[in-house]
Amino acid sequence: MIKKINITRSSGFTLIELLVVVAILGILSSVGVISYNGYVKSAKMKTAENTLQQLSLAQLEYYTNTGEYYPDGVSDSCATTDTSHKDLGTALFDDSNYIAVDDMEYNFCAYSSETSFTIVAESRGSDCKLTLSKNSSIQRENC
Repeated sequence: MIKKINITRSSGFTLIELLVVVAILGILSSVGVISYNGYVKSAKMKTAENTLQQLSLAQLEYYTNTGEYYPDGVSDSCATTDTSHKDLGTALFDDSNYIAVDDMEYNFCAYSSETSFTIVAESRGSDCKLTLSKNSSIQRENC
């Protein structure tokens, strides 16, 4: 006696199965994009904080060499354009390209008096403002 074998062909995935897989992939990718954007924003803020600390050290060295803080007197040097960033970098680091503004997306401002200085970094993409005064920690606003 010969047994008859039934061979059935699979018709593949159903439309609902494919839609569920696409929905799951969409949810996972949206979570990944949000996490990545938060990481990038945090990294840029940390880079700006590091630059603030370096500017503070440069201010102290400038004071040691000249007897006054940059900019001298009560004027200010708010680096909102590439040119003023180059001026700030040249005065404090002897390198006009030291402050990489495009990478950080922060504008740096240096304010000084005869006895103290304040350096401010303002984000161009949000209301985040980092402030560093002589001999103090970094103050964050809206970050």
